[in-house]
Amino acid sequence: MNESVVLYRPTGPEELALVRESGFTKWPPRLPEQPIFYPVTNEQYAVDIASDWNVKASGYGCVTRFRVRKLFMDRYQIQKVGGVNHTEWWVPAEDLEELNENIVGLIEVIREFTA
Repeated sequence: MNESVVLYRPTGPEELALVRESGFTKWPPRLPEQPIFYPVTNEQYAVDIASDWNVKASGYGCVTRFRVRKLFMDRYQIQKVGGVNHTEWWVPAEDLEELNENIVGLIEVIREFTA
């Protein structure tokens, strides 16, 4: 059985352009100053980040949704980083390629925000 987990990611324009280049099939490699990939567990937390942080930083933010095989995501504990909805996974940058290989279907843009 190939169970999957739904993940959300607040995304800015540069990262979204790279996701689009991949055909919405994978996340780009982390930059040297980004040792961890942080997908979040719920849409509301992703909305909060995309509409507040991404829009302030670049004038645009979106919420993406994607599915990853549960067997892969079970390696990572969910981290609570603030309020009750502020939960995310911390996937080390060196595991991102393997995460990409475990994506089921496509990465979807489900919400967009502009300045």
